[in-house]
Amino acid sequence: MTMLYTVLAFVLALGPLIVIHELGHYLVARACGVKVLRFSVGMGRVVWSRRFGKDQTEWALSALPLGGYVKMLDARDPETAPVNDADLDREFTRQNVWKRIAIVAAGPLANFLLAIGLMAALYMHGVDEPSARLREAPAASEARKAGVRGGDTVVAVNGNAVRSWTELRWQIVHAAVDKADARLELRSAHGGSYSATLPAAVVGQLDVETDVMAELGLDLWRPQPRIEKVMPDGAGQRAGLQDGDLVLRMGGEPVVDGIAFIEAVRAAPGKPLALEVERAGRPVAVTLTLTPEPDANGRGVIKAMVAQAPDMVTVSSGPIEAMVRGAERTWETSVMTLKMIWKMITGEASWKNVTGPITIADYAGQTARIGLVSYLQFIAFISISLGVMNLLPIPVLDGGHLLYYSLEVLTGRPLPPRVGEFAQRAGVGLLFMLMALAVFNDLVRLL
Repeated sequence: MTMLYTVLAFVLALGPLIVIHELGHYLVARACGVKVLRFSVGMGRVVWSRRFGKDQTEWALSALPLGGYVKMLDARDPETAPVNDADLDREFTRQNVWKRIAIVAAGPLANFLLAIGLMAALYMHGVDEPSARLREAPAASEARKAGVRGGDTVVAVNGNAVRSWTELRWQIVHAAVDKADARLELRSAHGGSYSATLPAAVVGQLDVETDVMAELGLDLWRPQPRIEKVMPDGAGQRAGLQDGDLVLRMGGEPVVDGIAFIEAVRAAPGKPLALEVERAGRPVAVTLTLTPEPDANGRGVIKAMVAQAPDMVTVSSGPIEAMVRGAERTWETSVMTLKMIWKMITGEASWKNVTGPITIADYAGQTARIGLVSYLQFIAFISISLGVMNLLPIPVLDGGHLLYYSLEVLTGRPLPPRVGEFAQRAGVGLLFMLMALAVFNDLVRLL
């Protein structure tokens, strides 16, 4: 059932993105007066089709559910050549170079516009996210060395405003990719503000595919260790814990938050722990002895629910601001993607970062299970990735064709057919290798 859910989430995410991409090509081709012969979702053999409109354009589903295409009237295509005299003006290669550029660029542009629209809608709706309030950093961490204090909230990184944990992580990743300092502006829990700088020498060494926040010692602030519910027949009940108890000290040492309490319990199976708890707001602490029971993995458990949810904030914007923020996030994500590709080419990042359909499907399933907001954020990210990848100057892709037409603008004449044919073969080979690498990385992750 989980596999079916994952596959369905993947199809519902990728299918519309392919259709939107190809619709971009189709609509601009029609606007430029080019005759469209076929609009296909999928590649390879056509398994279903219907014809519509004055031109009897064939709308088709094809056997291979990866990608799609818009087939236009083209004198270079053996299936459509020779072109009837009546259709000569509507043949693709007879259009001026700027029309051809517009038609080819329309597919990736449609993906970017979709991402902007999705993100704008999410910003207008309001997205509940953990706040950028920080937990006490470990003593040896870079965050502690920089002077970051627990309980304080990050409000900006390198001058860019931060409203949530997601935005804070995004800015840290940006600094890591740029190998730059991460200058944090913080609002103190006790009033006032201050700054703390994580140096480029440290930030630039982060692997952006890992938990960069944990590597720096940054973590979400958590509430005090309050017992929300004590389960029957557990170590907590036997020790005398009650719903609503606030754990103040363990073994004479203050307990920072719910996570610290849970970690201490897990690390002490079968060992008595002296607790001081505040009960019902009374000024005198209640002293208890708690002995966690070992579970199947050898970790201590007490059968009690402990408060550990972080502070949450609702990030929302008005329509105009939402569109601006959607455009900014789309641009930033596109630039980040290109930087990562360049780092892989130059050897600064691992090719293990290349992901294929299996990993994308897994992420689709995970985000769909979390909720609609997470799923739409995932779709927006994939739409951006699809747009960026199609703009890469690889023959066969839109970016390769845009490169040809750019050279035509510069030289005043089209690329020689033999050069184009050779480039197409090279592009197909390169794409095949990239797809094989992506699938290989997916399988390695599964194993």
